[in-house]
Amino acid sequence: MNPITARTRRTLLAVATAALCLVQPAWSQQPAYPSKPVKLVVGYSAGGAVDIIARTVGQSLSASMGQPWVVENKPGAGTNIAVKSVIDAAPDGYTLMLAANALAANMALYQPAPFDAERDLALIAQVGRVPVVIAANAAAPYDTVAQLIAAAKAKPGAVAFASPGNGATPHMAVELFAKAAGISLQHVPYRGGSQAITDTIGGQVPLVAVNALEALPHVKSGKLKILAALSVNRTSIFPDAPTIAESGFPGFEASVWYGLVAPAGTPKAVVDKLHAEVQKALATPEVKTRLQSVGGEVTPGTAAQFAALVRSERQRYEKLVRETGIKPD
Repeated sequence: MNPITARTRRTLLAVATAALCLVQPAWSQQPAYPSKPVKLVVGYSAGGAVDIIARTVGQSLSASMGQPWVVENKPGAGTNIAVKSVIDAAPDGYTLMLAANALAANMALYQPAPFDAERDLALIAQVGRVPVVIAANAAAPYDTVAQLIAAAKAKPGAVAFASPGNGATPHMAVELFAKAAGISLQHVPYRGGSQAITDTIGGQVPLVAVNALEALPHVKSGKLKILAALSVNRTSIFPDAPTIAESGFPGFEASVWYGLVAPAGTPKAVVDKLHAEVQKALATPEVKTRLQSVGGEVTPGTAAQFAALVRSERQRYEKLVRETGIKPD
């Protein structure tokens, strides 16, 4: 067999280069992301804290990225419907979700687990958090966490609290608090925070656990009083309400957190761009002010920090579910 000559090698190289040039435009000339509207899925109805934050962040990203961000509300099954719709979507960066604590909690509450967030989703960035508050009927016989604990210890299981539902973040938050305080409270689940608040105001239940935004108008009207915000820092909308740490439980926190996620397999370049754009949005006065108006705060950070949060929250909820037997509605 004749050896390959230098001339032959040059000919083969020229042919290969020409072939590459024919193929290259198919992938190198794709339009820059995003080149069309981005859908932002929310697992709750319009008007709540998650929806408000999604629209706030979406509006900022629309301006910075040059394409509309369209919020799509998909409530139901404790947000599992919304999460699964994103997991099943094309991993191209055009279907995203603003997820909340339920992303971690549902992996513990529902068995078998309906999804694995770290496997099935790209965890892009934490966006913010809003504290859960423990509020009481204006006529309730306790004004502080210390008085609530004393009443609960005097009659174990007799003091009741309402929540937006079994397995909802406020429910889980109070169960975690009760374990830390060494007390037993009677849980009264509702289908949403609105009815839970209504019955608390009406005196059917003395206490309610909800996010700060839902409690705000009723505290302003004098129908509810805040015993504590389950957060590290005092919330801007209830500056006079003590935190749970100030009430004797340092290191304890139970906020509702929010983060941006995409289907697993979304290109790294798209994920990195989204993360960078979210960080820029969180630094704007408009987004900071809007989150403060619902009692929250922005939480910039790395994608790795967001993944660590989801992992630690899943472990915390798994332990709580094992010890209490909490079941979803």
